[in-house]
Amino acid sequence: MNKIIILLIFFSGFTFAQNKYLIYFNDKGLPEEKLLSKTSSEFSEAVERLSERSIERRKKTMGDEFITFEDLPLNQNYIQRLTESGVKIVHQLKWFNAVSVYLNDEQLNMLKKNSFVKNIERIKVFKRKELEKSSEPGNNFLAKTEILYGQSFEQLSMSQIPKVHRLGITGSGVLIGLLDTGFRWKTHESLRDAAVVAERDFIFNDNNTANESEDHPSQDSHGTTVFSIIGGFKDSVLIGSSFGSSFLLAKTEDVPSETHIEEDNYAAALEWMENLGVDITSSSLGYNEFDTGLNYTYNDMDGKTTIVTKAAELAFSRGVVTLTSAGNEGNTSWRYITAPADGFNTIAVGAVGTNGAASGFSSRGPTVDGRIKPDISAMGVTVFGAAASGGYYSNNGTSVAAPIASGVAGLLLSAFPHLTNVQVRDILLRTASIFNSPNNSIGYGIIDAFSAVNYPNIEVKNGIEIIHKLFYDDDGVNSSTVKIHYTINNKDFTEEAMNSGVNSKFFYEMPAAAAGQKRLFYFTLTDSTGNTVREPLNKNYSYKSGRFIVEEDDGKAIPEGFVLGQNYPNPFNNKTRINFYAAANEHAEMIIIDGSGQRVAVIFNGITNIGENTVEWNGYADNGWQCASGVYYYILKLGGKEYGQKMILLK
Repeated sequence: MNKIIILLIFFSGFTFAQNKYLIYFNDKGLPEEKLLSKTSSEFSEAVERLSERSIERRKKTMGDEFITFEDLPLNQNYIQRLTESGVKIVHQLKWFNAVSVYLNDEQLNMLKKNSFVKNIERIKVFKRKELEKSSEPGNNFLAKTEILYGQSFEQLSMSQIPKVHRLGITGSGVLIGLLDTGFRWKTHESLRDAAVVAERDFIFNDNNTANESEDHPSQDSHGTTVFSIIGGFKDSVLIGSSFGSSFLLAKTEDVPSETHIEEDNYAAALEWMENLGVDITSSSLGYNEFDTGLNYTYNDMDGKTTIVTKAAELAFSRGVVTLTSAGNEGNTSWRYITAPADGFNTIAVGAVGTNGAASGFSSRGPTVDGRIKPDISAMGVTVFGAAASGGYYSNNGTSVAAPIASGVAGLLLSAFPHLTNVQVRDILLRTASIFNSPNNSIGYGIIDAFSAVNYPNIEVKNGIEIIHKLFYDDDGVNSSTVKIHYTINNKDFTEEAMNSGVNSKFFYEMPAAAAGQKRLFYFTLTDSTGNTVREPLNKNYSYKSGRFIVEEDDGKAIPEGFVLGQNYPNPFNNKTRINFYAAANEHAEMIIIDGSGQRVAVIFNGITNIGENTVEWNGYADNGWQCASGVYYYILKLGGKEYGQKMILLK
């Protein structure tokens, strides 16, 4: 009798075993243009789901058109039909127009027949390597400042973070989101006073990110350590890189299942954080090992394939600064960066040792499409952090480099809250240690907090362009001598005194200029010894009115990833989709021409979103005629350049 019971249980498990899937819907119930009408109930719901903080952050990047199709709610009729069929819905992912569910084979086959279902994909499960305890002794440094840093001083001083703390810049006013295994923060002396705004467990769908009865004993170990490196504060023991910030905590990674994380947990956590108004997200998770039959490969490290990468990029397009660890695969057969570090805008953080050289374990670039990765690096060897069980220890890994770098982003945004995420990313890369000669080991170099907050930046307020600059010297700066020298369209330079703000910050309102006009400028001041100092020493800074990236006039521009993708499907006979990338909210035009070079249609003419933009063509000309089968070309005009691709229409 016992044998029969065992066989029945085995047979039942085999027949009704469930796997996790993403169900993508064909639409959100109505045509996109109707849903995006500001009078639609769906549009109103999308706005109401955003916090005021999220709306303000979005407006900095997206302007007044801060709601896109991805933000619209899922069609609840589709949700109801799934529920009525007995399907368990785990997460609703509006950015992907999808839900994650558990299905057995019978349910899977049944759902594939529904007309509202576009596609069903098995959720990929990633493996992550645990933190490695350092075998090297840490140095028990005490910083000679008002704050005593203890053993955390070395990891922070490599990126000049204590110098920024001395300016009174500690990350206040900035909301940082951490995605990790869990956080035992309420009981640790370095974290229990941290400003945690909200926390969410995306594994058990509750609000407790510390260990629960179902968890592995080490579930919250990794996340607790990471949190302490950015947000901890215990005088003379451990100071976090951005300890004055507020935090959102997301438990996304299930340690009992062999350190696995599921894609939908990560995507759901980013949507949650973005709705609450997060400014910066940081994940010390990198993925490249997968369950059999569900593999991504290095060819998928292209910035637009994995769910986690696409989720990070969607967050960036909404104004969030996104950072992640590059991965610890440098000494393995994989070697390369891991998702979501392959994202175009997601800042991948590599690890360096105490000598500033790339750590052997730190994942290398490039991405499969040839972009430099990692983007920047921070100390990732003998990094001091909190242990979830109490006490402290030193660790190795890009997992512990990422929170240092994310903290620097927090300090920069705290110093200049008007900055967009595009400006933050540009400044962090531009002020890293080897910006003019980047490589695929440490990217643009070791991140430098002091250089970042000292780099000039642009604010636009009521249509006026304001140049901000911090000037600091240990012996003081004579504020009355701080001058800006500027020219528009290479006319003679004009000298003006800068206005003095708080905490060594100065600003100047530039005169109006036509969009696109190039402005050159430099600064002079008198130092404590009476000498006149020019910055930059023998170059000029420059920017174009309407595009607020400050460069050295003869310096290096930061590559912005792919611009124009191949249409899909190709060939096509009904509708095809074209993706293109923009680094700013700027004007672009996309036209279709036929094989003879004649213009057929204009399919985009307007202001881009930051990041990936999508355009569709239905094969019709502007005059309403259906185009004949043949070869056509789509041409993108963006940023003063033209890009083109070929496609084939079959009727």
